[in-house]
Amino acid sequence: MPNLLVAALQRHADKPAVYLGDEVLTASQVAAQMSKYVQAYASLGVGEHHPIAMLSKNRPEVLFTMGANMLTPCRSTSLHPMGSADDQAYVLEDAEIETLVFDPSAFEERAGELRDRVPGLKTLLSLGPSEVGVDLIALAETFAPKPLVAPDVDPEDISGFTYTGGTTGASKGVMQTYRSGATLTQIQLAEWEWPEETRFLIATPLSHAGAAFFVPTLLRGGSIVVLPGFDPTAVLETIQKYKITATMLVPTMLYILMDHPKIDEYDLSSLETVYYGASAISPTRLKEAIEKFGHIFFQFFGQSECGMTISVLRKDEHDVNDPERLATCGRPVPWLNVKLLDDDLNEVPDGEPGEICVRGPLVMKGYWKKPEQTAEALAGDWLHTGDIAKKDAQGFLTIVDRKKDMIVSGGFNVFPREIEDVIGTHPAVGQVAVIGVPDEKWGEAVKAVVVLRPDQTVSEEELYELVKERKGATHAPKSVDFVDAIPLSALGKPDKKALRAQYWGGGSRMVN
Repeated sequence: MPNLLVAALQRHADKPAVYLGDEVLTASQVAAQMSKYVQAYASLGVGEHHPIAMLSKNRPEVLFTMGANMLTPCRSTSLHPMGSADDQAYVLEDAEIETLVFDPSAFEERAGELRDRVPGLKTLLSLGPSEVGVDLIALAETFAPKPLVAPDVDPEDISGFTYTGGTTGASKGVMQTYRSGATLTQIQLAEWEWPEETRFLIATPLSHAGAAFFVPTLLRGGSIVVLPGFDPTAVLETIQKYKITATMLVPTMLYILMDHPKIDEYDLSSLETVYYGASAISPTRLKEAIEKFGHIFFQFFGQSECGMTISVLRKDEHDVNDPERLATCGRPVPWLNVKLLDDDLNEVPDGEPGEICVRGPLVMKGYWKKPEQTAEALAGDWLHTGDIAKKDAQGFLTIVDRKKDMIVSGGFNVFPREIEDVIGTHPAVGQVAVIGVPDEKWGEAVKAVVVLRPDQTVSEEELYELVKERKGATHAPKSVDFVDAIPLSALGKPDKKALRAQYWGGGSRMVN
């Protein structure tokens, strides 16, 4: 990835690369900014393999910092901007982070709190003036630009961690390698469909999928426009103003844009490609979108352990007359070995359910400091995704269930055990089971099913606030049902499948 970044900035030196409000930076100017940040890092003792983390809203300076992380090269981790202080502190401690770069406009107080809570966190670097950290932007401006030089790294070295929750126990740090990062870019450029002239709008978090479009866009000589977050009116205004040709949306964002009361007042005709993923989309809403905007939609499917592109559904494969096709996650990319396997690692026949398993250079190295979970996830030299799918005669995959109980809500992964553990701390709660239920806006909405202790009461709002405070708004249940009993399996465990069936209409598909 560092080599690809340097090549992209050199190859298209004079082309527009990043928009800062009404100012535009060419690729050479972006390279100059990254060079200053690299030098600023060095002056602070931040060097090769240095464990560094980022906590920020979307802003162009995050891209400069990402570049400096690659070129130093650091071992980088992004903190979820919507995460709770508990979760962020856990990640910092688990990843042994020594330096935190943060956005003072949104996270100055949180950065100070994390410094006090995490003993190993030695340095705070602020993207602007701050009372709790060194102003990284000001420090970088004290250096003169130098030519960028890609570091000499081993392809199997760890470039960073992506943290994913767990159905049991604490979150896991997915170890990404330089090879897996370069492979993702290779597949994106070879297999994904790009506009001839790429003007890319990033409105999804750079801490997650948004960042993955940075280097491919630069390699194509394209430019990036970054919004702080997803605001539907700002997205529509930006597409019109900059004549955006490509963007990435999670399905919930697409629904919100489609339902915007003034959408027809904006000129969106420049859009040629809308990449979507992170959660399954409603086939009905997808058909509406295609009929409204045309065949500009491209789906990608992946997970943190095998980033973003296990399979894709190309533009011309979106058949509006075939709802079953629109419900698929496409066909496997030819750069990976993807099979549907049973529990004995045998490939299942077409039309039969099997777990999506993957081999190839995109697969993670393992989970940081978790050898048992790594061995389980990579058993038999296959990555076990936990998603159960069927393959049709044309090779399209349709996910029908999830081995794990993970919920995908609004494009974010939510793990029931983490919420159950929080709700279970309330003195009025006797039992709790958390599941995902169908939701037109979020794909899946978090529902808590609660059995109260005798003669105890608690309100739905109180449980919502409890989870919001401990885990963040994404994890807070959208609804709470109070019941006399939770269905149990033959082994006496909560029967999540039976519980979900009460809300999914008895269909064969009980995840979105």
